[in-house]
Amino acid sequence: MAVVALDPNAPDFTRRYTNLADPRLGARAVEASDEFFAPKDRLLSPEEPVFIVGKYDDHGKWMDGWESRRKRGPGNDWCVVKLARPGRIFGVDIDTRHFTGNYPPGASLEACHSTKDVPGAEARWTPLLPAVSLNGNAHHYHAVSSTETWTHVRLSIYPDGGVARLRVHGRPSSDTTIAGAELDLAAAINGAYVVAANNEHFGLAGTLLLPGRGVNMGDGWETRRRREPGNDWCIIALAAPGVIERVEVDTAFFKGNFPDACSLQAARMNGGTEQSLITQSMFWPELLPSQKLAADAILSFDQLAALGPVTHVRFNIFPDGGVSRLRLFGKVAGS
Repeated sequence: MAVVALDPNAPDFTRRYTNLADPRLGARAVEASDEFFAPKDRLLSPEEPVFIVGKYDDHGKWMDGWESRRKRGPGNDWCVVKLARPGRIFGVDIDTRHFTGNYPPGASLEACHSTKDVPGAEARWTPLLPAVSLNGNAHHYHAVSSTETWTHVRLSIYPDGGVARLRVHGRPSSDTTIAGAELDLAAAINGAYVVAANNEHFGLAGTLLLPGRGVNMGDGWETRRRREPGNDWCIIALAAPGVIERVEVDTAFFKGNFPDACSLQAARMNGGTEQSLITQSMFWPELLPSQKLAADAILSFDQLAALGPVTHVRFNIFPDGGVSRLRLFGKVAGS
């Protein structure tokens, strides 16, 4: 599964920005000082961490995360992550869920820009998060104020222990200026992100922007059952201003709960707050009129209104339900 639990206490950056440390986008844990009890790769797993009672391996208790051995001398442990794409980082979540008597009491985060998979001694590491206290079995959300672009982060733990997950929320940099090339303007890896959604009870709207098809019904945007008039929606900021030429709506694994229909509205916006975009989006012109959807299928639509270059879309589903992925193929404005 790749289900992401909806934490009601999570800050806005966890919903708005892409997890640049997501292996589904290409991120990798490339180096660690120690991974005796649990490998570094688990630190980035898109699945929610689990605890399995009675499960052991050759090194001891099986834990769902990265865990180093007990340090008996000076120093601390660390793990280097190559981000899926160079990008600006807005916030992180250092998640110690299920680590209770073996979590680190502290952690810090640095970043660098390197052309290598594993940065060498020449890398210049810049502090993004000073040493902060950690608790066991908990999320630790921290905003990051840096405006620079980074390729790698280094999580340091003090002095040792286990961390279940590291999420690095940011906006990837990408080359969206290739003349004549078709681009998925709604792909997270290209820089698109969800501005707002009216409901994300069973699944985050940001999942719509991930690559590939969903792996199960938990890997998509799904709203609660609507018991009142109206419909559900989300607003997506495109990777770059562009002309949308083709739309794909993927309802993979949604069978008894796919929306009856969907539509798209779009506009070219310059600035504004989240609330102003929500208000204005109700009156944006229609890009794709209401279209019937089907269960567990990829549906393609190319009869779109000629709106010219747009920066945002409002994806409407009627009346509610689940969608796995949304693709908005087109060309960047000016190309």
